[in-house]
This record gives sequence, C-alpha cells and structure tokens, in this order.
Amino acid sequence: MIREETVFGPIFSRRLGTSLGINLLPEKGKICNFDCIYCECGWNRDGRNDTVLPSAEKVKNDLERMLCLQKDKGVKIDSITFSGDGESTLNPEFPTIIRNTLAQRDRLAPEAKVSVLSNATRVHIPEVFQALTLVDNPIMKIDAPTNELIARINKPAPGYDISRVIESLKQFQGNFILQTCMLRSKEYNFDSSWPEVLDGWMAIVRELKPRQIMVYTIDRPTPAQGLQLFTPEEMTRLVQPLIDEGFNIQIKGALTSQ
Repeated sequence: MIREETVFGPIFSRRLGTSLGINLLPEKGKICNFDCIYCECGWNRDGRNDTVLPSAEKVKNDLERMLCLQKDKGVKIDSITFSGDGESTLNPEFPTIIRNTLAQRDRLAPEAKVSVLSNATRVHIPEVFQALTLVDNPIMKIDAPTNELIARINKPAPGYDISRVIESLKQFQGNFILQTCMLRSKEYNFDSSWPEVLDGWMAIVRELKPRQIMVYTIDRPTPAQGLQLFTPEEMTRLVQPLIDEGFNIQIKGALTSQ
C-alpha cells in the first residue's frame, strides 16, 4: 500500500496509538535499501515510477496544515511517525526534517511523541544518529541475527552487515526501541521460532539492552505469498526468557487475533 501523501492519517497503529504518518519518500513510489518479504508497500521493483523525494520545506508545510487541521477537529495525536514507503533516513534532509518536526510538535501537539521506524542501516552515519537521538521513539528493526537469515526475510541492499548495525545501535546505550517481525515462510526457508533465529536474536537483545522491544507479526497483505503469522500466545512463549529477565516487551498479533 503506497502512501500517496507526504503527511497522512491519522491512522490507528497497534504499537503507537493514533498516529500521524510522515512519508519522506516518493508519494507514488517506493525507495528502500531493504526489500522485505512482508512489506505492506510491496516489492521495490513495483514502486519505481516516482523518485522525487519531498523537501524539508514541503514536509514542514504539509505537517503544519495537518496538525492545525487535527487540532481544529479535536483529534488527539499520540504519535507523529516517520514510516512511509521505504527507509525514511534515506532522505538527505532527514536531520533537518526531524528538527523542524520537533519544533512543530512542541507548538501544535505537545502531547504527541515523535517516532521513527527504521531498519537501522544508517545509524552509523553521525548526522542520522544524532537526529535519531532527538526523537522520543527511535524504533530500530532487527528481524534475524545473521546476514544469511536477514537476506532471506529482509533482502537488504549489497553491503549490509548485521555486525555493523549492532555496533551502531550500541551508541544509543539502550535508549531505543527494538522492533522485530515474527513470521514463517516455507518458500523463503525462514521461521522466527527456529533456534538459529530465536537464540541469536535473543543474544542481540541481551547485548543491546533496548529500553523496549516491539514484537509483532504480519497483519496486512504482503508481496510474498504464503507467509504465516504467529499468534500473540506463540510470540509470548518464544520471548518468555527475555520477559523473565526483565526486558520490557510489547507483543502485538494481527488485529483479528487480539
């Protein structure tokens, strides 16, 4: 589902409540350095008709209009969320846009949190990291513990290295949210419950010690066929060792299973 607006919503998010979305990527296309088999925006190859990125000025103006509109309607915004059609941090004006957004939030929706959903591939870039430290919720994705397993589920661009991602995330000193999607796929030879996936992922969690972990499953149409979701009960059982160790874990199943 390609978002055809730079600022969209509000929508109800399983993880963030009433969320106003910001898409820093093309309005009628998709740009991402991942090509996840479960991405609700479809395959990268299907979203290449538009490559125009919104400028910091456009984002600022569009957000201003939307925040004023929702305020006039009496709608309480829980989160201003950078998600959109791909990886938000690929927009070269990302740091400027974050600073602008925080100023607008403080003025027009002071109770809202600013959240960024990211695949964590650009945290090693100093300007990107610094911008991410400013937001309330830097939500970083790790779905699997090795480059080989990540290649099956996330299909990253050449050059991806989970070791570099882990080292980059250590800069947060635990002050970030880790996001993980659990699913099964026979075609792509992947199952989040396999010991080689689960044990390695839990080792990363213990190493990074994020302040919160969001574990969820597929809930919308996916580009890959035959993907199987996990129930909340299954996911709870799988991550129970981490819960017992005191980690703050939020578990969200498909809306139909909650």
